[in-house]
Amino acid sequence: MKLPKWLRKALVVAITVCTFGLVTPPASLMAADEPATDDSPSSDWQNNHGGSQTTSVANELETQAPILTRRQFIERTMEKAVAQSYEKFGRKIAPVIEEEFRDVILPRIEEVIASIAEQYPEEQLQYLAVTEKPSGGMGERIFHIYRIDTGEDIIRFHVRREHPPQDGYWFQFHYHTYHDHFQTHYELGKIYWDRNTPPQWRT
Repeated sequence: MKLPKWLRKALVVAITVCTFGLVTPPASLMAADEPATDDSPSSDWQNNHGGSQTTSVANELETQAPILTRRQFIERTMEKAVAQSYEKFGRKIAPVIEEEFRDVILPRIEEVIASIAEQYPEEQLQYLAVTEKPSGGMGERIFHIYRIDTGEDIIRFHVRREHPPQDGYWFQFHYHTYHDHFQTHYELGKIYWDRNTPPQWRT
């Protein structure tokens, strides 16, 4: 079965991150359909520049960046989403939950990202970017999708630990949107960990 391009690239990233580069991903995963392109400016770029820069960013995108189709936007965003997720899980949590995360949570994340893509004309998709550096420790943030031209978050993907009475620990994946000022938890799914306390994120 041929894997989607975004999933192939995501698995390459996951293998590299989880093994600290000691294991080379299979050649079948390394094969690319087209040359990779540079990423859009990240949230780190946004944080290092004042708000007065957003207009020039928008102008640069309009003159330099190619218009993305919705399919291209979804694929690029999913590649980055997977990379940020595995960075957050770290080498202790990732091997335990990666299969269920790939089979259950990722398809739901893709559905949500596809619904975001439908909310914008294709010529505006170039303004949407994925944040870098997910939170570590006990923080919930996996990644956010935000507008480069305004710096405003559109959607926030998070994971929190749950420990119901008389039960083990669960990872509850969810997202928030700007439509209600990020108040509502929209659940993506849960993954069981163990009765033992999970390690901190990014360890």
